[in-house]
Amino acid sequence: MPDLCNVTALAALVLMGELLALVLVLGLDGLREFSWQRLGLVSLVIQWVVLPSAAVLCRLRPYLAKLPQKHAGAISFIVALAVLGTVMGVQRYLRAVLLQAGFDWWGFISDCLLGAICAGVVLRYAYLQQQLYNQQQAELGARIEALQSRIRPHFLFNSMNSLASLIAVDPDRAERLVENLCALFRASLADPKLVPLQQEVSLAQRYLEIEALRLGERLKQHWQLDEGLEEIQLPSMLLQPLLENAVLHGVAKIREGGEITVKLGVEEGTLRIAIKNPLPQETVRPSWESNGMAMENIRQRLVAYYGDRFKFTARREEGHYRVALQLPLFPRESVQRDTEAANSRRYVEVIE
Repeated sequence: MPDLCNVTALAALVLMGELLALVLVLGLDGLREFSWQRLGLVSLVIQWVVLPSAAVLCRLRPYLAKLPQKHAGAISFIVALAVLGTVMGVQRYLRAVLLQAGFDWWGFISDCLLGAICAGVVLRYAYLQQQLYNQQQAELGARIEALQSRIRPHFLFNSMNSLASLIAVDPDRAERLVENLCALFRASLADPKLVPLQQEVSLAQRYLEIEALRLGERLKQHWQLDEGLEEIQLPSMLLQPLLENAVLHGVAKIREGGEITVKLGVEEGTLRIAIKNPLPQETVRPSWESNGMAMENIRQRLVAYYGDRFKFTARREEGHYRVALQLPLFPRESVQRDTEAANSRRYVEVIE
């Protein structure tokens, strides 16, 4: 069942109750003799059933989660029937007192039967919706994990060659290389999650240190980090593929090498990330166009974490290639991801 302690789930349940009230009133009076007063009274009765049932199921959720699905569903239905019977009984009793008439047992039974049918339909619908949501979350999590764990084979081969050449001549650097590789692969294979910005920066610097073994002084780097970034979190393994493209399509293709500049700061309530690398003079098209999979990889992960609340631009400017990211400081929780995020508006702009 959905978490009825959550405001969003509760609001959806209240809305379904109002739609049910509208259907009942239209079925009784029709559109020509539609009565707003009757709609208000029916809505009041339905919400008196919906809200207490949701409150009880909210408190019982930790216990129901431990039971088999059939038992938990049966208990949820019994709870809804108990609240329904209580509300219908009180309503019929007050009506009998006001009209000074006897208790209408047949009317009470009819109300309970109709309410039981509606409660069963609503509970079943909520269960199926939650099952679909859980399946979507599992698929999305698997997709994010697969996207995060992609490390290009050529990088591994180059690192292994560097390691082999360093073991005999510089064991200390070889040991450092192994440590950096272990950190990189540990992050690549870890569960997808948000990590502190400083941890992500440290991992990215480890990657550049590995590449520096191959490129030597050709690879220069300059980091500009604003103050107050300690508490910020972002998706793990986000900076590394951006820097890998800067090295692969920029510095590595220039004989004299070049400098990669990384800027991170907070502006107007968003985390701003800018990465700039030089391009070889013979480059006619943006270097990233030759690696569209990497861009799509990053875009899909950002959509999963932030929905449509991020901006991702990449463009060529004056012999350099610049990638800019604008991320909200508080991404929506992973448990709130849905399929609309995967199909949301795309904020990637590739400008030549």
